[in-house]
Amino acid sequence: MSLQPFTVIVPLYNEAAALPAAIVDLEAILAETGPHELIVVDDGSTDGSSAALKALRETHPDLKLFHHETNQGYGAALKTGIRHASHDWIVITDADGTYPNARIKDLLAHMDQYDMVVGSRTADDVEYSTLRKLPKFFLRHYASWIAGRNIPDLNSGLRVFRRSLAEKFLGLLPDGFSFTTTITLAHLTNQYTVHYEPIGYARRIGKSKIQPIRDTLRFLQLIIRLGVYFAPLKVFGPFAVIQLIAFSISICYDVFVLQNITDKSVMLLMFGMNTAFFALLADMIDKRCQK
Repeated sequence: MSLQPFTVIVPLYNEAAALPAAIVDLEAILAETGPHELIVVDDGSTDGSSAALKALRETHPDLKLFHHETNQGYGAALKTGIRHASHDWIVITDADGTYPNARIKDLLAHMDQYDMVVGSRTADDVEYSTLRKLPKFFLRHYASWIAGRNIPDLNSGLRVFRRSLAEKFLGLLPDGFSFTTTITLAHLTNQYTVHYEPIGYARRIGKSKIQPIRDTLRFLQLIIRLGVYFAPLKVFGPFAVIQLIAFSISICYDVFVLQNITDKSVMLLMFGMNTAFFALLADMIDKRCQK
């Protein structure tokens, strides 16, 4: 099957340990895959990555380089690449040696049938650090509940999607690492088709950028944002139900035992109704914005 031309976007930040070998190896794989362009976005690196990329372009003149003066985030780097892409099919991957880029052709082969194809890190040779397993497990099941379908891998950084669809959600997509999580849910909750292709995953080359305290706070922020963005009725509805059940119990106690309606029951009714109306209003706004 002949593939449509595609754009590969590689965001990187302080990946000098993996350069230039990672880009050279990727270009060799892409040359055998099909017509393409390769965009590398340096997100304000301070370790010499920028100089290594400029030297690399002297021997690879077709390589498109973009540089952020300051570190703006993984998602911001991807957005820069998307805005400068020439083709509708977009492939994203990393420069740290974790993703099997030889599988890009397998992902592209499904793009005639799907709107997004995700390299799902569910193969037997997947290597995760212990620090990342628990948050990923919780977030994946939470997102599956929001989307109403099982999501094998929520935030894989090896995937193919259509630029025309990504541009619809560009204002919604965050500048940080939650870009991939958000674009996954944006597709699923808007009834676009997503296919998961099992891939392996290796330990990264170089130093991990995980910071436990900072990333835990970002994780909690992401949990709230995803619920409000994509399933406000699912998130706020249960709180309204709990409050109204508490009101029902309280009013029964007031009427049959105290024979007097207390302020507590009135407050529970007000809280329950306000939460229910807020959930319905948020859901209506969400549905309207999706049109």
